[in-house]
Amino acid sequence: MGTKVYTTPEDAVADIADGASIAVGGFGLCGIPDALIWALADSDVGNLEIFSNNCGIDAHGLGILLDTHRVRRVTASYVGENKEFARQYLAGELEVELTPQGTLAERLRAGGVGIPAFFTPAGVGSPVADGGLPWKFNSDGSVAIGSPPKEVRVFGGTRYVLEHGITSDFALVHALQGDSAGNLVFDKTAMNFNPLAAMAGRVTVAQVEQLVPTGTLDPAQVHLPGVFVQRIVETGPQRTRIEKRTVTTAKEATR
Repeated sequence: MGTKVYTTPEDAVADIADGASIAVGGFGLCGIPDALIWALADSDVGNLEIFSNNCGIDAHGLGILLDTHRVRRVTASYVGENKEFARQYLAGELEVELTPQGTLAERLRAGGVGIPAFFTPAGVGSPVADGGLPWKFNSDGSVAIGSPPKEVRVFGGTRYVLEHGITSDFALVHALQGDSAGNLVFDKTAMNFNPLAAMAGRVTVAQVEQLVPTGTLDPAQVHLPGVFVQRIVETGPQRTRIEKRTVTTAKEATR
């Protein structure tokens, strides 16, 4: 059995090809696999399908891939702070499937553990279940592709909508620590979507701030077992950018 440890982020993503589907961890800029995204941006790969809570911000995180038009389709819970994401979507350059945040999380988890579909009350009675959400616009603003209606059933007097699990060709995630067997430990809220994305990927690539020998991590402290991780690369401490900086004046602070 070969090693899971890769020397560089570039080596770890070298076989991601045009048209690949990729689940990406992170929430905003917190816990994003930035080194792996940069490595992917430095390649010629394109026409990607992305599953991620959002697409970072302009010129950072997944925004880098959007800026260079490498992404064909995104499944996310919100457009967020990325102006280019919104522009491409509204201009008909990008297909976007918006889904409730909790539903997205469960779709990733379900796909990762082999559950093909599940019922949830989230979205019942809205276009999420009834269909008609714009997935892609024409350049004139009309809807080119709308979401289809989903199956709705009643359990115990409550209506639930059928959602399908997500699996992807690859997953890119960030962790605080990892060992050479792929066991991962996440740092507080930087955990966010990372374990779920890792579970959904057929080939999961983890960048870790610190790589330690197998057996070093306390099994009780491991957040994600190595069975879900196929590749791991040490990238050193991550400097998280602040999405929105709020400054309080000295006068305001004394009130």
